[in-house]
Amino acid sequence: MSPTQSIVVIITILIIIIVIAFMLIVNRRQLHEIIGLDDLIAKIDRMNLDADIVNLDKMDLAGESLTTFNTWRKSYEQTANKRIPQVQELLDQAAGQNTSYHLIRAHKNIKQAQAIMQSTFEDAKNTNDVFTELLESNRENQMQYEDLNKKYQKMRKQVLAGSFEYGSALDKLEDELTNVESDFAEAKSLTAQGDQVEAKRVLSKIRAAIISIDNVLPKIRADRRELDTIFQNQLKELTEVYKKMKASRFCINQVDVLAEIKKNYELVDNAGQLLTHLKIEELDQQIKSIKSNIAALYQLLENEYKARPFVEDNQDKIQRLLSHQQVEAKDLIQKLRHIDESYELTHNELEASRKLELEVNDMNRQYTVDTQNLADGKGVYSEIKASWLHILERLRVISSKQKAMAQDVDGLYDAENIAIDSINRYKQEVSLVYRRLERKELPGMPDTFVQMYTLVVNEIGHVAKELNQVRINMEKISNELINISDDVERLKREADDIVNSASLVELTMQYSNKYATNNAVRVAQKTALQLYSQEYNYKEALDTIATAIERVEPGSYQRLENLYYSEKTNS
Repeated sequence: MSPTQSIVVIITILIIIIVIAFMLIVNRRQLHEIIGLDDLIAKIDRMNLDADIVNLDKMDLAGESLTTFNTWRKSYEQTANKRIPQVQELLDQAAGQNTSYHLIRAHKNIKQAQAIMQSTFEDAKNTNDVFTELLESNRENQMQYEDLNKKYQKMRKQVLAGSFEYGSALDKLEDELTNVESDFAEAKSLTAQGDQVEAKRVLSKIRAAIISIDNVLPKIRADRRELDTIFQNQLKELTEVYKKMKASRFCINQVDVLAEIKKNYELVDNAGQLLTHLKIEELDQQIKSIKSNIAALYQLLENEYKARPFVEDNQDKIQRLLSHQQVEAKDLIQKLRHIDESYELTHNELEASRKLELEVNDMNRQYTVDTQNLADGKGVYSEIKASWLHILERLRVISSKQKAMAQDVDGLYDAENIAIDSINRYKQEVSLVYRRLERKELPGMPDTFVQMYTLVVNEIGHVAKELNQVRINMEKISNELINISDDVERLKREADDIVNSASLVELTMQYSNKYATNNAVRVAQKTALQLYSQEYNYKEALDTIATAIERVEPGSYQRLENLYYSEKTNS
């Protein structure tokens, strides 16, 4: 056998082996699929749907329950009588074909069986769920019926035993309970007829009704108590208290109290109608409104009752304070008028004091009106209390302002004396400054000093003239005195600078003679002398000669200056 032939033989053998292996694998896989479909059929058998149908037939179902049962029974019968036998036949054929290795035909039958079983098994599961629900619904409905009936009977007994607690709402409650009782009868009838689905719906309706009634019962009891007891007692109490207060000469004109009480009685009656018809939400709003109205009436009466002791305790006190403040206002105005003859009142004190007097007089007139209303029985204590509290506060503020004004104007006399003393002192100080320079016997005085001296003398003269006027503006004079004080101090410093500079020029000129042969020093001496004796510019003269000697002998001028100030201090 040639090599080529050998290769062909080997390849052929390999192909045969592969084909055989593939067929074995497909055969085994399809066998598993057949077994899986058999298991599904077995699961459907284990659902015992035939037994469920027998049991449900015994229940004599009716209505929607019967319709549901018949629908799903037909579905199951089609499954049991047609689909499953068809699938079993396909599986038998596929099993034989698979064993005989007619794999393609077996695969086709398996796929057809799988397609049928997919929907068949889902239908069987749904049928099982429906049958289970129908079978259990009878028991569940019976248990629910008994449980709800117990709650209903307990609630009905509670309503009947405490019927007085529900007032006008009792008839409507009885109607609600009667409706529930009718629903119980319907649920029982539907159960007896076998219509478990509809019976379950009615039981759900009963449960909702019982919960609703059970929740509203305590609210009805509370609302009835509010309307029939609490509100009635409160309105009665308000009426009695108001009448007693009127008899005790209380005056209340903010509202018509009796009309408001009558209005709230009507609101209570309207709320009673809402209670009768069990309109709970509207009733809640009405009760809130009535509560708010009654609370406002109580607060109104309480305010008047509490205000009376304050008014009675403070009536005499306020009269005394007003009288005292009127006297104080008149005294202050008289004082200010007198002072205004001699001093200019720059802050409108006189006008301000008159306004305060007018305010005090207005408050006094209001007080008179209030006391007359009290005497006539027309005074509203709460309003009078508010008015008098305002008067007390304003009197405190006015008194403080009047005292401050009085203190301010009292200081004008002292300020005038201080100003006179200050002017005399400034005159003396300026005179001493001028005489000091004269004693120095300088060639002349610098123009800047003469101008400053003249300015200060004129300022002092001007203020002295103002102090001699009939009406003095002390605020203006005080400001001018501050400026004069600053100018006098500057004049003193200028005089000191002149004296020191002139003295140091003389001392430095003498020392510079040591270097008289130095041309620069000679020129500086000549210039400094001219500045000193002809121009009276002592500072520049000192700078000129000091600079010259510093150049020929560094530090010399500083020694001279230190020596001068040392001797001056010691002397």
